[in-house]
Amino acid sequence: MKVIPALLIHTSTDQQAVINAAAAATAGLLVALSTHDGESGAILEVVQGIAALGVGFGLRWTPDQQAMVLSLAAMVVAMFLRTQVTAPVAASAVRGAATAAPATTLRAPAA
Repeated sequence: MKVIPALLIHTSTDQQAVINAAAAATAGLLVALSTHDGESGAILEVVQGIAALGVGFGLRWTPDQQAMVLSLAAMVVAMFLRTQVTAPVAASAVRGAATAAPATTLRAPAA
């Protein structure tokens, strides 16, 4: 990935650094998806890499606009993850445990 832009596209050093960052973020996403661990963080890194790639190639986003896009991406990922999470214990079991008497009782020491 480092040689192709240098030989074929003739990018500046800043643009090459952005390409490398986007490629690394994409590779991180592929690893996260294949191991099923940390997909949400990897997705956000890819979005950040793509935003950096756009800015590096002339997309004129202010820092506020970049923060807004990254915040929106984090919100969308969090909303999706919320639908995918299931509780390991049934809600009825949790309610029953909350109303039951405590297992141990604290007592004042005898005088």
